[in-house]
Amino acid sequence: MFKSLVFCGLLLGAAAPVLAQTDASCPALLNQRFNRLQDDAPQHLCKYAGQVVLVVNTASYCGFTSQYEGLEKLFAKYQPRGLVVLGFPSNDFGGQEPGDSKQIADFCFNTYGVKFPMFAKSSVTGKEANPLHAELARITGASPKWNFHKYLIDRSGKVVANYGSRVTPDDRKLVSDLEKALAQKM
Repeated sequence: MFKSLVFCGLLLGAAAPVLAQTDASCPALLNQRFNRLQDDAPQHLCKYAGQVVLVVNTASYCGFTSQYEGLEKLFAKYQPRGLVVLGFPSNDFGGQEPGDSKQIADFCFNTYGVKFPMFAKSSVTGKEANPLHAELARITGASPKWNFHKYLIDRSGKVVANYGSRVTPDDRKLVSDLEKALAQKM
C-alpha cells in the first residue's frame, strides 16, 4: 500500500471510468478509477471490492465540515471489520471547496486528522457529476443536495442506503445500517 506516501489519506477524484481493468470480483459500481488527492496518482476503486464502502462528498468550508471528525472516527473503528470511507471533495454547493488538492489535503489532515481515502475535487451532481456519483444518483434516485451526502455500499457492491447532509456519522440509523452491512458475508 501507500502508507508511507499517504498524506491525509486522501484520494483525488478526477473522474475517469476504467473499462480495461475489469475483474470478475469487482462490482460494476466500483469498476472506476479516480486520482488520489495527495499525489494525483490513479486509484482503481476495485481495490475496495468486498468491503463496505461509505461514499461522502465533502467540502472544507461548510457548516457540516466538522463531520470529517466523525467520519474519521467511523473509519478508525470499523476499518478492521472491512469499512472504507471514500471522500470526494466538491465545490458544487456554495463554492465551499475552493482550494486545490494540496490545500484540501493539508486542511483535512491538519484540522481533522483525516486518514481515510480521499480523491481529487470533482463535481458530484448534475451533468458534470463524476461517474461514481452519477451512478449512485441513478441507482438511488437521490443526488447530493449539499455537502456531506453519504451513500452506503455493501460488500457485494449494492447500494444499501443514502443519507442527507444532516445525518451525522454517529447517527443511529447510519451506524445500524453500517453494522448490518459489515456483518453480511459476500
